[in-house]
Amino acid sequence: MRTIEAKEITALVRELCMKANYVLPEDIRQSYLDGQEAEQSPLGKTIFGKMIENCDIACKNQVPICQDCGMAVVFVEVGQDVHITGGLLEDAVDEGVRQGYIDGYLRLSVVRDPLDRVNTNDNTPAILYTRIVEGDQIHITIAPKGFGSENMSAMKMFTPAATREDIINFIVDSCDRAGSNPCPPIVIGVGLGGTSDKAAYLAKRALMRPAGQFNENPFYAEMEKEIIERVNALGIGPQGLGGTVTALMAAIEPFPTHIAGLPCVVNIGCHVTRHADGII
Repeated sequence: MRTIEAKEITALVRELCMKANYVLPEDIRQSYLDGQEAEQSPLGKTIFGKMIENCDIACKNQVPICQDCGMAVVFVEVGQDVHITGGLLEDAVDEGVRQGYIDGYLRLSVVRDPLDRVNTNDNTPAILYTRIVEGDQIHITIAPKGFGSENMSAMKMFTPAATREDIINFIVDSCDRAGSNPCPPIVIGVGLGGTSDKAAYLAKRALMRPAGQFNENPFYAEMEKEIIERVNALGIGPQGLGGTVTALMAAIEPFPTHIAGLPCVVNIGCHVTRHADGII
């Protein structure tokens, strides 16, 4: 049994909140370069150039890539041979988010109640997902989620009679309705199966799949490729100003489900689909 102090978790979360907002994952940056080459619109190519310049300046100067520093979505995998001392995991994570957002001069966007709308002034609480896994380590991933893209989420409870084409149509239509709101080019996360809440979780996790990597199952890989092709054919383009590259990638995460249902959730990531991870 390995002992890890809560303050170590807080310190790592603090660091990752700033890193995720300052440094775009390399695979996403590379997708900008690939997108700029593929984009046929001159304006779209220029926009890709500005996106590349923006993320490079943010990294160099350690400032936020986007003014919406998001709500902190935190995925924690806790090894079953770990014992946390000195505080609760959830409290340690929230304290790390508080420190990271305040010390990192990141925009504080969380309100304490969905209706009274009073800002918590420290970007807490975080959205926390935990898993117990093998080993004696704690793996933490911070994925700040801006709400221009989050507001474009969509869910449909299909019946088992739904076809592959029905599902693809729903995903493409969701992206079409989103239009310029999620600041394209977008990353398309899809959760398929489970229950409604499980599908939403899977869609969020799907956004962290490396750009350019398709599902290991050829059936779903072909669906992902078709989704990208059809979304790019919508003509929405970079920042919604027209063009041939609207989606950087699509990732489907399937899960077993009930004989009477087929949940599908679409969670869209903006062009700044951020995440950073670390291990204790």
